Amino acid sequence: MSIVTLSAPGAAGTLQPALDAAERLLAGRRIAVLTGAGVSTDSGIPDYRGAGTPVHRKPMDFSAFLADERSRKRYWAGSHLGWQHFSSADPNLGHRSLAQLEQAGVVSGVITQNVDGLHARAGSRRVVELHGAMRRVSCLTCGQTFARSDIAARMTHENPWLDFPDAIQSGPDGDVQIDYVDRMVIPACTVCGGILKPDVVFFGEFVPSTVFAAARSILRGSDALLIAGSSLVVNSGIRLLDQAAKRRLPIVIVNRGETRGDKRAGLKIDAGTSEVLGALAERLG
Repeated sequence: MSIVTLSAPGAAGTLQPALDAAERLLAGRRIAVLTGAGVSTDSGIPDYRGAGTPVHRKPMDFSAFLADERSRKRYWAGSHLGWQHFSSADPNLGHRSLAQLEQAGVVSGVITQNVDGLHARAGSRRVVELHGAMRRVSCLTCGQTFARSDIAARMTHENPWLDFPDAIQSGPDGDVQIDYVDRMVIPACTVCGGILKPDVVFFGEFVPSTVFAAARSILRGSDALLIAGSSLVVNSGIRLLDQAAKRRLPIVIVNRGETRGDKRAGLKIDAGTSEVLGALAERLG
């Protein structure tokens, strides 16, 4: 499979050759889509690895979350403010375009590394959330689940100081870094009093086997793979690309900047996901 990299910095004229090449590879095929944080940047949710993201930032470690109450306080304080930002974000053209392509029978399903829930809100029906979803919270002891909105209301009531502007420092990824967490009241399970955790995959955890099996099922029922907004740094994405490459499926990557899969793609488009997915929806749908 020949590899073509086309840069499309934004001018409509420069995007045409990339779109023509993508249409030749994808037209008439059932397309599995893998998305990453770059799909949601136009909704105001920053990219984890985009420009301006601190290189020293370390995600929450699952073992630290379990073992250390202060780590849980720090996480929940930042996550609460991050949730307020997530819950106010709206799907963008890229999300809506994928939903449109699914409704047209072109996209077989969306596999996303994002936890913001915007694909479902845009209308996509077959969505596999590889890394979980911020909108759900579970008890690690009894398994009871809660809506994140209910937990957020409890936290706002019990921690009114979190609304003080001088108590927070905004971060580029939707979370924030809290300077003082000693007085933080973290939510506990109302059923058993156990530790609550958002249904997202922390550093040190693995994607549940049932979730990855659902992602593989989408890929098996497809004859092309479109990757949008992911640098493919996370292994779950690379594993899916590996499976597509072994089957010699056409692979198209749309992402600003390099990805780990560029050399294995039939086509790499260096451009914003919203503009490319919007154009592909018009051409393929």
